[in-house]
Amino acid sequence: MASTDRLRQITEAVREAGRVGVAELAALTGTSEMTIRRDLEVLADQGVLERYRGGARSLLLRGEEQPFALRAQDGTDVKRRIAAEVADLIADGESVVLDSGTTCLEVARALEHRRLTVAPLSLHAVNALAGALNVTLLVPGGHPRSGELALTGPLTQASLAALRFDTAVIGCCGLTAADGLTAYDLDDAAVKRAAIASARRVIAVTESAKLSRTALAFVAPASALHALVTDDAAPEDETGAITAAGVTVRKV
Repeated sequence: MASTDRLRQITEAVREAGRVGVAELAALTGTSEMTIRRDLEVLADQGVLERYRGGARSLLLRGEEQPFALRAQDGTDVKRRIAAEVADLIADGESVVLDSGTTCLEVARALEHRRLTVAPLSLHAVNALAGALNVTLLVPGGHPRSGELALTGPLTQASLAALRFDTAVIGCCGLTAADGLTAYDLDDAAVKRAAIASARRVIAVTESAKLSRTALAFVAPASALHALVTDDAAPEDETGAITAAGVTVRKV
């Protein structure tokens, strides 16, 4: 099992059970207890769990998002395919507001050599585009969330309200036809709403697994989106319902 897959499996096992022993995790992942102890140290450094002698207890609530550092290692090939498709949908000369999150960070990297005006809503994406010669970079104000480095708060929302973009690229924690686009964090949801309101076109980007989820904070109905870019494992019933809401769905 790849280390990223093992870390994800350990994270989910500890979150579901509350606390799990090293021996149990070794049996679950088919690896040695020494490897599990190293993995637990990595996850403890990322704030996912807390070590105790012989095991670990979760620091994540069931409805809470995994830390950015862990998500950034997960499904990178899929995220890059999604990002490439989004880049094809954006024409040179456009102004783009780019949401936070790991998939949107890949979009930033896919836009690095394009002639665009981009306002990233994450310091990770700002750093990715800082050296791009043809990108005019707009950096909104706001408070960066720890680890995530997503810009939030009244300054971010005021910056977005003062601008009008051709396209908003929006990530999500959950998206369904019934419950719309949702996020785990209330402040993040408010910034997403402001980004959507500032753009003429809205492209949602997400891995297929999130199409079966609904997170705590409502952002917008599915009908507020113009396009959705996801991967080809997306469930047909959900993508069909989203298409029926007037959204163009592209699978990669």
